[in-house]
Amino acid sequence: MRSSLIGKIEKAKRYAQEPERITFSDFAAVFRGDNNEHKIGYSNEKWHCTCYFFSQWGTCSHVMALQQVLSKMLPKEALISSMTTEP
Repeated sequence: MRSSLIGKIEKAKRYAQEPERITFSDFAAVFRGDNNEHKIGYSNEKWHCTCYFFSQWGTCSHVMALQQVLSKMLPKEALISSMTTEP
């Protein structure tokens, strides 16, 4: 194997141990929920999900799960739920 490729592989391993180096700005995914698959995404600083609950509340378990999984790689505003609660 070429030495330059070996160096890149080692660098990739180091980067993989430092997820805080990565910040997602826009992305889309398919979330396999208990009942259905849902298209979920983050773009223009807003979350989107095709599930019914999200359409009513502006957040859902699918969004919350991705916020937890990707927490070190999301911008701060993506970690704040769009759901507001009344006292």
